[in-house]
Amino acid sequence: MAELTRWPSPAKINLFLHVLGRRPDGYHRLQTVFQLLDVGDSVEISVREDGQITRPLGAAGVAEADDLAVRAALALKSVTGSALGAEIHVHKRIPLGAGLGGGSSNAATTLVALNALWKTRLNDDQLAAIGVTLGADVPVFVRGFSAFAEGVGDVLTRVTLPERVYLIATAPVFVSTRDVFTDPGLTRNTPPLTIASWLAGAPTQNDCWAVVKKNYAAIAHVFERLQPFGEVRLSGTGASVFVGFSNSQDAMAAQRSIKDVPSFLAAGVNRSPLLQSRSDWLGRNAF
Repeated sequence: MAELTRWPSPAKINLFLHVLGRRPDGYHRLQTVFQLLDVGDSVEISVREDGQITRPLGAAGVAEADDLAVRAALALKSVTGSALGAEIHVHKRIPLGAGLGGGSSNAATTLVALNALWKTRLNDDQLAAIGVTLGADVPVFVRGFSAFAEGVGDVLTRVTLPERVYLIATAPVFVSTRDVFTDPGLTRNTPPLTIASWLAGAPTQNDCWAVVKKNYAAIAHVFERLQPFGEVRLSGTGASVFVGFSNSQDAMAAQRSIKDVPSFLAAGVNRSPLLQSRSDWLGRNAF
């Protein structure tokens, strides 16, 4: 096998999540803002000459065949016809079912990394098109910028967000996105926003919060623990809630006061560290 390469797989939060309605195909029309973070998982990849895709290390409890990183590699191989393979090690920090985009980010990192390592030369539009077949959140990680998202979350407009530090707390439960979106209590008729109205301060919320609060007492408890520090939001449909701060000192002070709650601090970034890793690799391995 070739040299082992290491690639970042950043987390995200949803600053809001509006459900506008249900499409004829059963998917929901959404609006959200993806804020990328400076922390997340990492993916180590070695190129295999035998064409095999293997994953010796991944998320606990996730079968290799179900791992989005493996599925991403197989999808890229199918589209490009590459004869090469890969050994993939996914080092997890982002909890499963947390609403932080872990699996989708792993898939995007695998697509971006293998496109470089296999020299398959797809552009980001082509990689994002593969990514959306794996999950609606994959394209934002492929493109690598914080974004205002529409459609099923895949129609992206780049936005520049204020530099904030987030205290992110995750309850010890797994939330099924399917269960949330099929719950009869889910709000599905929120009026659409324009980017201009959002930037002007139009009110926003996470439409999934009422369903999650009703069904997951542990998440509601963590939400309440963060309320003294500012406006608390649920990220996506997962088990994580967050509060934003203008500086790291205030964020650290808040974290110290909830030592019994699993949490971490992360800075919001407008450009994914994955893009820098790709640029660095291409600079060392011009072809």
